[in-house]
Amino acid sequence: MSVEVHPTAVVSPHAELDEDVFIGPYVVIEDQVVVGKGSRILAHTVLERGVQVGARNRIGPFAHLGGSPQDLKYRGEPTGVRIGDDNVIREFVTIHRATGEGAWTVVGSRNYLMAYAHVAHNCRVGDEVILINAAQLAGHVEVQDYAVVSGLVGVHQYARIGRYAMVGGATRVSKDVPPFVTVVGNDTRVVGLNLVGLRRRGFTRDEIRALKRVFQIFFLSGLPQETALQQIEEELGDSPQAREFVHFVRTSRRGVLRKVKGSNIRDQS
Repeated sequence: MSVEVHPTAVVSPHAELDEDVFIGPYVVIEDQVVVGKGSRILAHTVLERGVQVGARNRIGPFAHLGGSPQDLKYRGEPTGVRIGDDNVIREFVTIHRATGEGAWTVVGSRNYLMAYAHVAHNCRVGDEVILINAAQLAGHVEVQDYAVVSGLVGVHQYARIGRYAMVGGATRVSKDVPPFVTVVGNDTRVVGLNLVGLRRRGFTRDEIRALKRVFQIFFLSGLPQETALQQIEEELGDSPQAREFVHFVRTSRRGVLRKVKGSNIRDQS
C-alpha cells in the first residue's frame, strides 16, 4: 500500500515512511525521522529530527514530537524520541527529545496520551499507560505499564509511577507512587488500592487479597518502612505482586508516598 502525503505537508527526503502511512495537511517531518507502517500523522503536527515512530500510531493534530528539551544543560547533542506501536497521541501533545548524547525519550505501545499532555526529556513511559488531558511529566520521569495519570497532574523530575497505579486529577507528585495504589491531592496522599483498575485488568481475588494485605502492612501498620517490607516478604513472599511492590520501594531514589488519606500515621519514608 502506498504512502499518502498531503500536498501542503513538508517532508524531508531523508525521512523514512513505511507503507500505508498517511501524512496530513501542513505536517512537518524533518531529517532522520522514521514513521512505521499504517501510522497517521494528522494536520499541523511536527516531527523533528531523530523521532522514531512505530506502526499504526495516530498522532495529532498539532502534536509536536522531538522538540529540544526544556533543559539548560542541553547543548544540541544528538538525541531522540522513540515511540512504539498502536499509540493514540492526541492534539497538542508534546514529547521532547532527551538530554545527553545518544539518549532517548521513550514511549512504549498501546498508550493513550490525551490533549495537551507533556512528556519531557529522558522520560520513559511504558505500555498501556493513559495520560489524561494536561498531565505533565517533568524530565527523567518513569511511568510504568498500565498506570493512569489524570488531568492537570504535575510529576516531579526523576519520580516514578508504578504499574497499575492511578494518580487522581490535579495531584502533585513529588515522590514515587508505589504500584497498584491510587493517590490524590496537592498534599498527596494514598487513598487505597486501584481496585477498579486491577479488576478491569483481570487480577484474581487471591491476587487482590494479597495486595490488600500488602496495603495494610505498608500503609496502615505504622511500622518503619524496612520493617514493613520485611513483614510483607515473610507473609506474602509467594505473591509476585507483593515482591514487585517490595522491589519498587527498595529501589526508590526519591522515596515513596506513604501518607494515607484520613490517617494519622506519619510519613515514615
